[in-house]
Order: sequence, then C-alpha cells, then structure tokens
Amino acid sequence: MKVRKKTWLLVGLLLTAVFPLGAYAQEAGVENRLRSLEDAATAAQGAADNGWMLVCCALVLLMTGPGLALFYGGLVNRKNVLATMMQSFVLMAVVTVLWFIFGYSMSFGVGDAIIGGPGHMFLRGVGIEPNPNYAPTIPHQTFMMFQLMFAIITPALITGAFAERIRFKAMLAFTILWTIVVYNPLAHMVWGKGGLFNAALGGRFPALDFAGGTVVHISSGVSALVCAIYIGKRAGYPSIQSPPHNLVLSFIGACLLWVGWFGFNAGSAVSAGGLATSAFVATHFAAASGVLGWMAAEWVRTKRPSVLGAISGAVAGLVAVTPASGFVSPASALVIGLIGGAVCHLTTTAVKRRFGYDDSLDVFGVHGAAGTLGALLTGVFATLSVNPIFKDANGLPLPVGAIDGNLHQVVNQLIAIGASWLIAAVGTLAVLKLVDVTVGLRVSANEEAIGLDLTQHGEEAYVFETEPAFALMNELARDLPAPAANGLGSMPTLSEAGD
Repeated sequence: MKVRKKTWLLVGLLLTAVFPLGAYAQEAGVENRLRSLEDAATAAQGAADNGWMLVCCALVLLMTGPGLALFYGGLVNRKNVLATMMQSFVLMAVVTVLWFIFGYSMSFGVGDAIIGGPGHMFLRGVGIEPNPNYAPTIPHQTFMMFQLMFAIITPALITGAFAERIRFKAMLAFTILWTIVVYNPLAHMVWGKGGLFNAALGGRFPALDFAGGTVVHISSGVSALVCAIYIGKRAGYPSIQSPPHNLVLSFIGACLLWVGWFGFNAGSAVSAGGLATSAFVATHFAAASGVLGWMAAEWVRTKRPSVLGAISGAVAGLVAVTPASGFVSPASALVIGLIGGAVCHLTTTAVKRRFGYDDSLDVFGVHGAAGTLGALLTGVFATLSVNPIFKDANGLPLPVGAIDGNLHQVVNQLIAIGASWLIAAVGTLAVLKLVDVTVGLRVSANEEAIGLDLTQHGEEAYVFETEPAFALMNELARDLPAPAANGLGSMPTLSEAGD
C-alpha cells in the first residue's frame, strides 16, 4: 500500500514538472512561427517594393530615351533632328559615369546642409543592403539607380533651350560642369539627409518636393533661360522661325513622357504602398487637366486648339504636379494641372514675345514656369490626409500645407524656390562662361545654316535617294526593247517623264 502511494506521488511530481515544460515548448513554438511569418511578410514587402522600384527606374529612363528625344527631335528643323536626339541619348551614358564616380556621393552621401560627402564615391558602400535613411525596404543600389534616372533627364531637359546652335563638345563640357555645380548640390539640399530643405530628414527650411519640382524642373528651366540668353538667338529669329518638322515624333514622345511620368512621381514613394497609388492618381489627373488648361487658353487666343499645344499642356500639367504628387488629393491635382497648363501657354507666348529670348523648345516656359508654380502650390494644397510628413514630439501628425492651416509652409516653399532659382542661374552662368572661354559654345553661322546633323555628326536623318534611284531606273530602261510602232512614240526616260 505504501509502495502504491509512493508511485502515485512520483507520477504527480513528474506531471507537475512536465506540464509547464510542455506549455513553454508550445508557447516557444508559437513565437517562432509568428516570427517566421513576420520575416516572410517583411521579405515579401521588400520584394514587392524592389520590383516596383526597378520598373520605375525603367520608366524614368524611358522618359529621356525615347520620350524626350522624340519630343524634342520632332520640334526642330529636320537638319538638326539627329543632333537634338543625340544630346538626350549621350547624356544617358555621360551622366551615368559621373554618377558612379562622384554624383551619387555628392547628392546622397553623408555631408553637410549643402553637399554630400565623399563616402560613396565610385559607389563605395552602395550594395544590396538597404539604406535606412532613404529606402529601408529596397536595396541601396536600387535607390541609387532610381535617383540616377533623375540626374540623367534633368540636363537633358536643358538641351531644348540651345537646340540647333550649340557645338556637341560644348554641350558635353557644359553638362559635366553643370551637374557638379548645380544638380548635385541642389539634390542634396532637397533630398539628402540633413540637406537644407529636406522636410523628412532634418532640413533647416523643410520644403516639400516629392519628385523634383525644384531639383529637376526649376533647375533645368531657369538654367535653360540663362543658356538661351547667353548663347543668343538662332539666325534670323524671330522673323524666320521654322515650324516643327515632324509633330508625329513629338506626339509619340509626349505620350511616352506621360507614361514614364508615373515612374517619376509614383516611384518617388520608394515603396509599392498607398502613397505610390496616391502619387500615381495625382500625376494622371494633373496631366489631363494640363491638356485642357493649355488647350482652352490657346482656343481663346487663336480660335483653334493645336496638337502641339495639347501635348505641351500635358507636359506642363505633369511638371506642375511633380513636387505635389505625394502630398495632394486628386481634386487638388486637377486644379494644379489646369492652372499649370494655362500659365505655361501664357509664358511660352506673351512672356517670351515680350522679353524676346530664344528658348528654342520652351524649356523655361514649361519646366521653369510650371516647376515654380507647382512648388508654390504644393505649400498650399499639401495635406496630412494624403501624407502626414510632419509629426510632433509624440508622433502625432501636424498640418502640412496651407489647406490644413499651416500657412508657414508657403514661406518654406518660397525660400526653396528662391534658392533654386539663384543656384541654377548663377551656377549656369559661371559654367557657360568657362565653357565659352575654353571650348567655345556656338557653332559658326555657316555650320548653323548647314545644320548640326551634318556639321557635328556627319549624318542626315532623312536621306532621299532620288538621284541614285532615277539613275538605276534609267539604266534598266535602256536595256528594255524598243516599243512597238503603235503611234505612242518612243519610251521616255525617267528624267523626261518626271516623278
């Protein structure tokens, strides 16, 4: 009996010890499974974000070539179409190499409020691991590539201002120096950590620029105006103005720009989440209203809308909404695009005619004007319901733009706009003078008359082989038997029959 009691006592003690161990093991198993699920979800989110951002890289590159190349190429005289398209194409190569050597480091390396440091020169330290400051869910290299596409298209935009009259080597020298003096510092000030105007990462004057109103469009537009004034007007301008030689090319280019702009703006969310969707929607709505704004203004002035005006209005709307795309509602995007289209039509007609500068492809009239307008209106229409970028000490969202009650944001926008204008104007003028003295900017009058395709590249876009074809046909005609005497006379040669 005593043995049986001791046995049950021993069993009870064992059960008392085993049950907690089993419960602990079960709890540990649940925790491990939850941790595995969290890791899998994080990996899936990272893969989705990275896939989206790689697509956006391709979309933004599409904006330069073929988008901008076709858009600009169709607007110039046919003797300059290859040279104009080549300028966009070659910058895809030149800026990429500059970005590898020092551009990315100057723009996004650790530095001060004005310029980044040398830590990422030759892409040192830019690998597969994310950079938590800029894009915590995608590889650092993906972020670097996305920003490279912005660095490529910005100087390519400027080439429209001096189209048909600049030497190719001068354009290359200008771009290299301009990237160092203007683009890289401005990119760091607006988007780099600790940059003077960075709203998310400790800027002294937190300005809102979601996708490049200041960095891309104000800098290129203002620089284009300086270039147009410094280099001078095309021969015979304005009394002699050749119309666009092929609006079909420009039409296709504008459509490609519209599509590529989704990567430009929505990609600036640096994720595949709701903010990217919001920027995507704002981009499309502003492009559509930009078309209508320009078309309405032109219809009132000339009594008929033009295809060139419609495609220019789309670009104007896209430019205007770029800094605001990640901060505004669809309704605000419609307003921004509508105003942008109308204002840019006024700038490219009345303002340009009043001051008499020869901005060949209206880079300032579209990018400079719409970029400035869009950066200002961002401070008005930005709202925390779309992007609560500002937080208090407790992490609670604060008003973003004037529409939320934060009127001071308009002041910050004006400071960033003024600084961007000043940096672009002064930096561009200094670069132009240096290139002019060392390389020489403008082609000769004879070269301009012949065209840049032949004088700068030794090629022609449109080769009409009329004379060789006629010579071959005449040679074949001589080998044919004489026509029968049927009252029709002898068979004429091609030169006699005409074409």
